[in-house]
Amino acid sequence: MKELDIGTFVAVFQEMLGPWLWVIAALAVAATVLLAVVLLRDRGVVSRRLLWAEGAGLVGGVAAVLVMQAVTNSGFRDIGGPIDWVLIALIFAAGAVGATMGVYGLMGMLRRAA
Repeated sequence: MKELDIGTFVAVFQEMLGPWLWVIAALAVAATVLLAVVLLRDRGVVSRRLLWAEGAGLVGGVAAVLVMQAVTNSGFRDIGGPIDWVLIALIFAAGAVGATMGVYGLMGMLRRAA
């Protein structure tokens, strides 16, 4: 494997996550669109809403790491080299950012509806 392309990454993630890959991808797109709609509609960030969303983001980061451990054949005792720690940190960050975006968007939509 001399070259990396998007097809290689999709194949590897499809092998690891199975059908959950597409569920995660759909949730990521939905959270991004929802956040963009709320930010454009509100014409800015509401700090109180952002604070609650960031708290939920921490929970989302932990959930992402736990899901990663559940869908792979390894456990926490198999963590070895530095790359494992880097990947866990990246998975936590992706889960935290995704949860923050999704919760902020949902809170913005629910606030307007109420």
